[in-house]
Amino acid sequence: MSNDFYTSSILPYAAIIIKICRAYTNTQQDFEDYYQEVCLQIWKSRNNFQARSEWSTWVYRLSLNVSMTLLKNQKNKRQRIASDKLPSDISEEPRVFIDDSLEQLYAAIRQLSQVDRGVILLYLEEKTYQEIADIIGTNPNNIGVRIKRIKVRLKKS
Repeated sequence: MSNDFYTSSILPYAAIIIKICRAYTNTQQDFEDYYQEVCLQIWKSRNNFQARSEWSTWVYRLSLNVSMTLLKNQKNKRQRIASDKLPSDISEEPRVFIDDSLEQLYAAIRQLSQVDRGVILLYLEEKTYQEIADIIGTNPNNIGVRIKRIKVRLKKS
């Protein structure tokens, strides 16, 4: 990946990529893997961008899709483990993020469905319902209803 491409086409959107990857991971290692995979997929897919939407919308959508795919693959791998008990030499990694209130928010967001995580992250980025609908692939009315329901669930968390 060239530095020019990274600097001009990924770095301006790094904050949202980081937020998306953080919402789908629990450890620093997973976070770094997700971030790297998202950046790699953006670079590999750059020629598939057809300008039907803004570049930022495409980056958000690709980031969400890559993160959801990685999470699904990770869950499938965990289900293949025969024992419910982890080997004694595997210890839990330390919490990745220091800010307790922010970590509580991300912990609550991680309890949401994969799609709802994406919706609330985009809402927190102050995207309009139309922009969120374009990224998620639905209509703005559906987004409004989803956001109201998500807020209720987050308040209960």
